[in-house]
Amino acid sequence: MPSFADAAPQMWLSFAIIAVAVVSYAWERVSIELTSIATIVALAVLFHLYPLAGPDGAPLVTPATMIEGFGNSALVTILSLLVVGQGLFQTGALNEPVRRLLALGGGRPRTLLFGVFVCVMVVSAFLNNTPVAIMFIPVLVTIVERLRLPTSRVMIPLSYVCVLGGMTTLIGSSTNLLVADAARSAGLAPIGFFDFTFPGLVLAAAGFVYVLFVTPYLLPDRATMAGALVAQTGKQFIAQIDLVRGHPLVGAEAVAGLFPKLPDLTVRLIQRGGRTLLPPFDDITLSEGDTVIVAATRKALTDILTTRPKLLVGDGLEAPEEGDVGRVTAERMLTEAIVAPGSRLIGQSLAHVSFPARTGCLVLGIQRRSRMLRASLDEIRLEAGDVLLLVGSEPQLDILRADRDLVVLETSATALPALESARTALAIFAAVVVAASTGLLPTMIAGLSGAMLMIASGALNLRQAGRAIDRRIVLIVAASLAMGSALQATGGAAFLGTALVSGLSQFGPAAVLSALFLLIALLTNVLSNNATAVLFAPIAVSAANALGVPPEVFVYGVVFAANCSFATPMAYQTNLLVMGPGHYRFSDFVRAGAPLIVLLWIVFSVFAPWYYGV
Repeated sequence: MPSFADAAPQMWLSFAIIAVAVVSYAWERVSIELTSIATIVALAVLFHLYPLAGPDGAPLVTPATMIEGFGNSALVTILSLLVVGQGLFQTGALNEPVRRLLALGGGRPRTLLFGVFVCVMVVSAFLNNTPVAIMFIPVLVTIVERLRLPTSRVMIPLSYVCVLGGMTTLIGSSTNLLVADAARSAGLAPIGFFDFTFPGLVLAAAGFVYVLFVTPYLLPDRATMAGALVAQTGKQFIAQIDLVRGHPLVGAEAVAGLFPKLPDLTVRLIQRGGRTLLPPFDDITLSEGDTVIVAATRKALTDILTTRPKLLVGDGLEAPEEGDVGRVTAERMLTEAIVAPGSRLIGQSLAHVSFPARTGCLVLGIQRRSRMLRASLDEIRLEAGDVLLLVGSEPQLDILRADRDLVVLETSATALPALESARTALAIFAAVVVAASTGLLPTMIAGLSGAMLMIASGALNLRQAGRAIDRRIVLIVAASLAMGSALQATGGAAFLGTALVSGLSQFGPAAVLSALFLLIALLTNVLSNNATAVLFAPIAVSAANALGVPPEVFVYGVVFAANCSFATPMAYQTNLLVMGPGHYRFSDFVRAGAPLIVLLWIVFSVFAPWYYGV
């Protein structure tokens, strides 16, 4: 480490650049991407103009060091795991498991989410946090979509619960193992598996109560435009279900005038032969050849397409033979189109228009704002302003966009799960989690292998995989690693720790322990938690020996403080993993994480001196 006199200019300038970067991230007047690039450039210019030489005369930091984060293994791991998660989402692989989980929850969302978070915390104590987050992110996304809750309310809590569970055992986090190794190198006895479990549980319990009951109220109800459109409940479409041979509804009986197998649909009429049956439907049993006309929201129709597609469109999404457009391809899109004023389609029935032959798209429903229709889709004559709910592939939607008789609502287009690849995606996901959690493969290699298999198996195409790559994550990881390299090379972190210990030693061990915890907890959100653990473990041992207290107490303090990775997205991998699914900004982590750090600092400062007798 360079002496303070040699490092002082670079160290203080590094502090200034990092402070400006953190303020800019939190202020959000400048985009995360621009702030990250500016930070990397500023540090690269600093160490180019003012090189920092080591004992051998070689530069400790070069401008090239500042861009090494773009090829960092942690970044590659995160991006590959996001692709794996996209494969699960795209194929709807977790729809059925989550449906069963919701059934067990008995319609009580808070109880269900509480059970999921408790499970996450327990599992995180014995498995690496990253695969645990990978395992539960898609589960929670599917749960909150079913419960019509914003994903932004649960993704950060998931990451925090993973971290809290990981601080309770020796193997709960890689940070814990690094601190244990540094302590052993300093001459201390090896730390046992459960040596710090009890104080860890006290901190985790306090944090869990905060995460469960306070954090959701600090987070915004933020969703994508597509998600907002799908969540609309007021818009009713008329849809048609033809009961061909083997249809799941054949034999369904009406109960009190309703059909239990169609819980989210309102049956408007049933056409049987030449007769039309109107509600109430008493003692009606659906039979082969019936045509059931229903009213449903887009959300209800989407749920059927993603969970029970045969109910709505029979055996697969195929177009009729006359156009021979063929089966809808792997990426099925659901979109809305308006019949334009002056359209040649006005006054024509859907049967006459023959959409499958015209564009390849299937008409799932029609919505007329002026009144509710009571007729089969084939009989309805189109009017200007009618909204058609269509399903088709991207190439088929391109044909639709070129049709001047319709106006496609681009923001309404959402992808439907490729259900035929669901089992494949689930098997790949399970293999990645097993390989990463058991140590069979490093997490990076397991994630890359999973991403490759998702694409090779057809569960994802390259365009879908590309959607999972968030440029904010790429740039924020690169910038954080550049800042960490600057602090380590200039000795900035060690300088702060040494100054703190020497300045507060006169106030006793409890004050030094508390202050050291707070300093490490703050720095771990700028540096990586692993770098913070390695840097401060020797400082903690030296401080404890100088104060005449058992060094294990201070080492455990480093373990807990280095795990307080809550206030920035780059502080820990699980934060970065949930950033995309939760649609978060930098300030969201500051708003939710800073009070949690303060809470854990207060609990530790009160409990640890009493528990350890220092």
